[in-house]
Amino acid sequence: MNHWLVKSEPFKYSWEQFIKDKKTVWDGVRNYQARNNLREMKKGDLVLWYHSNEGKDVVGIAKVAKEFYQDPTTTDPNWVVVDLVPFKKLKKSVTLEQIKADKRLQNIGLVRQGRLSVSPLKVEEFDAILDLAEIK
Repeated sequence: MNHWLVKSEPFKYSWEQFIKDKKTVWDGVRNYQARNNLREMKKGDLVLWYHSNEGKDVVGIAKVAKEFYQDPTTTDPNWVVVDLVPFKKLKKSVTLEQIKADKRLQNIGLVRQGRLSVSPLKVEEFDAILDLAEIK
């Protein structure tokens, strides 16, 4: 199993809306590195949901429900999507400030490539964020 972090601006699509919808298509990615990350996602992979711009915090965990397929918002075959479903809301969100202050997380995409909307996490990095969220 792989681990990921996706970023969403809450005014465009929030964790709360995701919970209501019970599923979402992760579409609109137009960065080749992020697109390549979508192509690597496998069904069942765990995905941290990060609210960017507002909040700037990890708020929940999703799962990949369907592996990559053509992005329905474009006819360009270069762009793909995955389907995500909610898995767990974090009782305590983890702020960008906390992440940047944690030495275990200095090399994650969120810190090193802040504009990347889909980035991989090592198991240790995923677990470190869950530690900060006080999830055992």
